[in-house]
Amino acid sequence: MTQRSVLVVLFDQVQSLDVTGPVEVFDGAGRSHPRDGYEIRTASLDGAPVRTSSGLTLAPDGRLDAADRPHTLLVPGGPGTRDPDPRLIDWLRTHGPRADRLVSVCSGALLLAAAGLLDGRRATSHWAVCELLARRYPAVRVEPDPIFVRDGNVATSAGVTAGIDLALALVEEDLGRETALLVARHLVVFLRRPGNQAQFSAQLAAQTAQRAPLREVQQWIAEHPGDDLSVEALADRARLSPRHFARAFHAETGVSPGRYVERVRVEHARRLLEDSPAGVAQISRACGYGTPEALRRAFVKTLGQSPAEYRKRFSGAGGDG
Repeated sequence: MTQRSVLVVLFDQVQSLDVTGPVEVFDGAGRSHPRDGYEIRTASLDGAPVRTSSGLTLAPDGRLDAADRPHTLLVPGGPGTRDPDPRLIDWLRTHGPRADRLVSVCSGALLLAAAGLLDGRRATSHWAVCELLARRYPAVRVEPDPIFVRDGNVATSAGVTAGIDLALALVEEDLGRETALLVARHLVVFLRRPGNQAQFSAQLAAQTAQRAPLREVQQWIAEHPGDDLSVEALADRARLSPRHFARAFHAETGVSPGRYVERVRVEHARRLLEDSPAGVAQISRACGYGTPEALRRAFVKTLGQSPAEYRKRFSGAGGDG
């Protein structure tokens, strides 16, 4: 058994958490697997210390051109990805394809894309960067919602803490679920977020309405997902005609009432599947779906898996699945 080598690329104005988050995950896993865990090294272009976007100084282990071919090449994000050193892109273009696994965190996807390593692949990044990534690199199939995306041996994650989620998923793949759970507990984080979970909760993903009646409707939806949340019922609560309400809600939140309700209901059902022993039929009713089949269709559409599959992987509770 041999250790898996992890090489973390450092550059000026890197986001420190994009580096330290995944490194702590791999290091924690390696401590419980000293023979087949991880050997972690960091490197910068010239081997010189780099200054992070928060003002910390990170001292690399060496130069990139002196680094051995890694099993996992991890490219973090940060403001330094917006106007990178051309030498860094050249190095990635040459050495990226040689790694067994290529990983980016946050806006590190911009560096991979600049090196042509994401062409024709599905990828994600920090929500604030996805539009730029798609516009600047049209050959990349950008998915702005998931917290991380796997496409072959390339994995990209959303912002900051999503890098921890992705690293935990890689540890689970390499060393098993028990090791990943052990690391998650040590870091006091959850080993529950699937890669295709949205970067934001339903309330955060949509804008907050400007008008008080519409804001109150948003709050009502969040607090009463099992109630009648039809456009007619919500319009009546906002004291507007259904047609006026639907137009105003979409104009102020960026999503239709129906889409907003679906997001809230799926999110509520997901939490119940994770944390409660209630059966799927009971959860379906509590979330306004009525039947398990309706809940299943919503889950497959939104999360790409059934409620039973979701609970089996991410639940800390029992239940009939």
